[in-house]
Amino acid sequence: EVAISPEDLIRDGFGEQSYFNCLVAQAGGEIRGMALYYIGYSTWKGKMLYLDDIIVTSQARRMGIGKKLFDALVLQARELQVNQLRWHVLDWNEPAIRFYEKIRANLDPEWITCKLSKSQIESYTLDD
Repeated sequence: EVAISPEDLIRDGFGEQSYFNCLVAQAGGEIRGMALYYIGYSTWKGKMLYLDDIIVTSQARRMGIGKKLFDALVLQARELQVNQLRWHVLDWNEPAIRFYEKIRANLDPEWITCKLSKSQIESYTLDD
């Protein structure tokens, strides 16, 4: 369901205004994983760091790279003095769920992810 191009990523991450940051894991001169995040704000929690994605290449899984990326993200959250680190995990992603349980993250069943697609945004009827 990818809806953006590499050019979009370059523009949005490295253009005039950066919308996200990345942590990159390298080994042997090759990229093995990355964590993409941005700063968000909650009326309840204040400043938060939102983790959009941690990706580790299939060849580098179970080598501790995901944990190192997550550790680096926690250090970034401390440095930025955020009140919360937030992310989502798909209910079918059992390896990720086990990883998050292992690091004692709260998997909150109370909050439901809601979203509008680009076409829904464009067709949304605004009140006059």
